Amino acid sequence: MAMEGSESVRNGPSSEVGQTQSSPRKSTPPPGNEDKGTHLRFLLSNAEAGSIIGKGGSTINDIQSQSGARVQLSRSYECFPGTSDRIVMVSGTVDDVLKAVDLILSKLLDEFYVENGGEIDPESKTRLVVPNSSCGGIIGKGGAIIKSLIEDSRADIKISPQDIYYPGLHDRLVTVAGTLGEQMRAIELLLLKLVKDPYYQQSANAPFPYPALMYNGMNYGPPNGVGGKYLNNRLPNKEDRSSSVTIGIADEHVGLVVGRGGRSIMEISQLSGARIKISDRGDFMSGTSNRKVTITGSQRSVRIAESMISRKVASVAER
Repeated sequence: MAMEGSESVRNGPSSEVGQTQSSPRKSTPPPGNEDKGTHLRFLLSNAEAGSIIGKGGSTINDIQSQSGARVQLSRSYECFPGTSDRIVMVSGTVDDVLKAVDLILSKLLDEFYVENGGEIDPESKTRLVVPNSSCGGIIGKGGAIIKSLIEDSRADIKISPQDIYYPGLHDRLVTVAGTLGEQMRAIELLLLKLVKDPYYQQSANAPFPYPALMYNGMNYGPPNGVGGKYLNNRLPNKEDRSSSVTIGIADEHVGLVVGRGGRSIMEISQLSGARIKISDRGDFMSGTSNRKVTITGSQRSVRIAESMISRKVASVAER
């Protein structure tokens, strides 16, 4: 049965994923861990999520059949705060989870990253969702543990700071970058660390908690706009006062912020609760070639929208 607030498909197997070449892992989990039930959450764009689900759920069925793991995806509007990305949770034994993640990343690599049959192993990145309380166990004293994980896997591993713009958010992003083999080795090492944390498994009980955080906990009202202005009879505070900020975005980055058909900017507006207006072409901030982006709403919603836009622009520099 699918978990409430998620998409999960369990039907007969298909052959779509069977053609994808997965990356063999460097080692297998040590005795005593391979049969331990666990889970792993990471982010996918809507396009990537559609690819993993497949027509009529055929691809996700095949991944589950081949790996023995359960694969669940948040709904299209259930995004990780500060992004427009959905969350996928893979659960099962350690070995089954790693098999499923390998199949998923291999398919995405073939579909979104490999061009013209290049012989060089392409590099990409995977953003894992990890409870803040579990991050200390993968950082270690003075960063000793994460340094050893990087040396062993040869992948780049970065842990995001705790986001102050989303009160009540208890998860952080662990970004793993490198070739598929490097990523899988790093993910294996990280998962083996996490499975030892007695509190880590609790996050599987509410894998997609963010809609409540985004709307109910922050006084924006439900996503369809129905209901009172202030939830739970709470009175407006300083954070709810109206505010307006104008920031500059390089002309070449405006398309990224707007998205195809305005989809990206609408998602930012919906998730943050702010109104966003971008100046016309040629209408630049004084003394620059940056277009004007005016964000209006409560002080909190303006901060969130500004953070989301900044992250989108910064993601271009990371590529």
